[in-house]
Amino acid sequence: MTSSSPRVVVIGAGIGGLALAHALVRAGIDVQVHERNGSAEGWLHGYRININPDGARALHACLPPGLWQAFVATSATPPGGITFRTEALQELFTLTRADMIGGSLRSEDGQYGVSRAVLRRLLLAGLDDVVRFGAEFERYTVEADGQVTAHFTDGSVATGDVLVGADGANSRVRTQLLPHAHRVGTGAAAIAGRLPLTEATRAWLPHFMTDGMALVMPDRGSWTVFSSAFPGRDTAATAVADGLDLTGLGIDRDALLDTVEDYVLCALIADSRSLPANLDEIDGATLAGIAAGMVCDWHPALRRMFAECDPATVAPLELRQSTTVDPWPASAVTVLGDAVHNMSPVGGLGANTALRDAAELAQRLVAVRDRAPLVPSIAAYEQRVREWGYAAVREAAANTRRATTSNRFTRRAGRTYFRARRILRDGPFARPRPVDAPPARSDQRAG
Repeated sequence: MTSSSPRVVVIGAGIGGLALAHALVRAGIDVQVHERNGSAEGWLHGYRININPDGARALHACLPPGLWQAFVATSATPPGGITFRTEALQELFTLTRADMIGGSLRSEDGQYGVSRAVLRRLLLAGLDDVVRFGAEFERYTVEADGQVTAHFTDGSVATGDVLVGADGANSRVRTQLLPHAHRVGTGAAAIAGRLPLTEATRAWLPHFMTDGMALVMPDRGSWTVFSSAFPGRDTAATAVADGLDLTGLGIDRDALLDTVEDYVLCALIADSRSLPANLDEIDGATLAGIAAGMVCDWHPALRRMFAECDPATVAPLELRQSTTVDPWPASAVTVLGDAVHNMSPVGGLGANTALRDAAELAQRLVAVRDRAPLVPSIAAYEQRVREWGYAAVREAAANTRRATTSNRFTRRAGRTYFRARRILRDGPFARPRPVDAPPARSDQRAG
């Protein structure tokens, strides 16, 4: 390095890479992000993302205040928390929103549902001179002076003191840096889609499926259903109407609102052997029918939820995860997010762990700016990432096994566990609330 401040080259403009870029720009560190998609519109797809308190604190640490406030204002915060239910939709246990955030009133300790498209637009705001689109990474070389050069398929190059692979689950940076770090199947797959959240659907959906998350745990079979209400457009439109200045942040208000809608995310998570082998070749309407058929003996609302999903939004997903590898020698090349610890989405830990990585790496690079040695700082970052990243991979894998096991003893034990938690919360004589009863407030628990 010619000065104490490192020049950073980031491969991939996903959530982690862009959060890192914002943190480094705020710290006055030279950073360039290279993204293979040809434009910002290339990523405007997918389902909502759950940002938990760990992810929120990390994002708060990375973003400038104005963007953080815009994130909070445009993120959905359904009041219902998460409820665990039987296939007849009888309550097993409910975690209220207050439970999930530990009662904190600080916005950075919050729990948020955010549109992938909205979050991406927020993360790109203010980075016009930082992000280069249409740059497909091919390989890197380490120069004689220790600098790292990224080579792209169009023949262009970018050289810096640090190269960060934030290029997702199929990371080419990881493939070169850690060729022995592979992704493997979990033996599980999912069918997911969006049910439009309208006055008509609100009329027949149980209340807890329109104002929070629900996990339906049958006592037999090898699949589980997850739903999450996402009033995304309503939230964003309300924030704009209340005076949120997106234009001042460089964001097109109308374009942002056009990319988000109100819906309930519906997902059937199953042992892969319970689903057709050619899942990725089946159209959305047929997939929705398969999911509806697999819950045909469950509560009618669950069957109807899948049957009335928008077919254009229904898609299959093979659940894969990274293998954990032993510590590797630190260098000026490192990785974050899915590039190093890709995991099953069951539990919603992936994006949050990537944000933790970004905040941690930014902190270490700021220390390098302040004359800490580079490679030991990268080593300290990687040690932390291995700790929480691999822990998240294991937790997501355990969540997936519980959701897809066909062992009736294990399923019944899980239901018994949640029933016991409800009894401890509400008292020994409490009865499960009817399907349409409002959830108990956290201040109503037995003392």
